[in-house]
Amino acid sequence: MSDLLLDEASDPQPPEPVATKKKANAWAEWIIVIIVAVTAALMVRAFVLQQFAVSGHSMDTTLHDGDRVLVNKLSYRLHDPNRGDVVVLKTIEGAGERDLIKRVVALPGETVEYRSCVLYVDGRELIEPYLDPTVVTPTSCGGDQPKLTVPAETVFVLGDNRGGSKDSRDIGPVAYADLLGRAFVIIWPSKDWSWL
Repeated sequence: MSDLLLDEASDPQPPEPVATKKKANAWAEWIIVIIVAVTAALMVRAFVLQQFAVSGHSMDTTLHDGDRVLVNKLSYRLHDPNRGDVVVLKTIEGAGERDLIKRVVALPGETVEYRSCVLYVDGRELIEPYLDPTVVTPTSCGGDQPKLTVPAETVFVLGDNRGGSKDSRDIGPVAYADLLGRAFVIIWPSKDWSWL
C-alpha cells in the first residue's frame, strides 16, 4: 500500500484540466470554419455568382439606377448566350463606364439592323416585350444601326432604354470573353425584386 502512495506522489505533473483542452479545440474548430467559409465565399464570387449594382438609366425600366442584381458567372462556361439574356460586360475600351449591363439582341451569324426605332434581325422585326413604350418613343430611341452581320463568338447588345444607352451601336459586337455573366434576378431594393 505504501508503494502505491509513493507512485502517486512522485507524479510531477497534474493531469491537464479537460475544460482547457475543450476550449482550445473549440477555438481551433472556429478558426477552421471561418477559413473554409471565407475561401468558399471567395471561390463562389470569383467563379459562380456575384452581385452587381446597376449604375445609370440605360436599362430603364427593366432595371433602375441603384438596383442590385445577381449574376451567374458560370452560365456562359456551360452554354452560349441566348437572345434576350441580360448580361454584365467587362469594362470595354471607349464605353466610358465599367461593368455595363445590357440585353443580348442578336447572336453570331445573324444580321442586325436598327432603324426608325425598330430592331430587325435577319430582316424580320424583333418583338421586344421588355421595352417600355413610355421610355422608348419615336423621339427617344437612339441612333440607327446599319445592317451588320454579328461575327463568330460575339453578341450584339442594346440597352432597354434605347435613347439613353451606350451599347453595340457605339462599341460594336461584344466578344464572349467580355461577358462576365448573365443577370438573372433583381435582389434589391425589395420592391423591384423580379426574375430577369
